Amino acid sequence: MRARRAVAAMLLAAGAVAAGLTAAGCGDSRPATEAAPAESAKLRAQALIDSGNSAFRATDYATAAKRYAAAAVVSPDDPAAFYGLGMALSKLGRDDEARVAYARSRELSRGGVDRESMPREVRYRRTTHP
Repeated sequence: MRARRAVAAMLLAAGAVAAGLTAAGCGDSRPATEAAPAESAKLRAQALIDSGNSAFRATDYATAAKRYAAAAVVSPDDPAAFYGLGMALSKLGRDDEARVAYARSRELSRGGVDRESMPREVRYRRTTHP
């Protein structure tokens, strides 16, 4: 239960970061009337996931966790955001919170998402860990 609250707090903090990035103009450069809200959110989430991946590769796991958590706030139905969050939290030694994030990723990947649109890591986790 404590791990769930910690993940929820991290997601709230990441939401504030994501809102700040959007307000600062770091999002889609097209006017809001041109970009569909769902498409815009998906693009912002993917940019945050890419940023988290870069931070993870650079072994900056705290920054990676923040980026993945922000992506999960922007696009709460994206299994890749939660999987990345789980990886980063695991590297930080926050195993209980990582398990919660992995479980959420697994839950989302079992939904109506087609197999080809899932990240390779999520497909792997889904097939080897039922």
